Amino acid sequence: MFFEFREYRIRDGKRQEWVDFMENKIIPYQTSKGMVVIGSFVGEEESDLYFWIRRFESEEQRIRLYDAVYESDHWKNVISPKVGEMMLRERIVVTRLEPTPRSVIR
Repeated sequence: MFFEFREYRIRDGKRQEWVDFMENKIIPYQTSKGMVVIGSFVGEEESDLYFWIRRFESEEQRIRLYDAVYESDHWKNVISPKVGEMMLRERIVVTRLEPTPRSVIR
């Protein structure tokens, strides 16, 4: 099992619109395809900072779910075009994390 910790930078003045889009469109769509979203967060001191965390059981599962989400017509034609309007894609940082034995988030 591993987690994907995703850090995004949001365009000026777009954070609330981004959060609404994530929570009402992106996260529900991805979970409908089998993704497990652990949490969604905004920076307390940085107005452009957004994080979210997804969990995967294996690399094979991650590949399968990525294909189901990101190769779909709905993602390509409906969701993806709106992402670039709110988020700075060139500043995405993705970190893969493995929980330690005593981590409660397993």
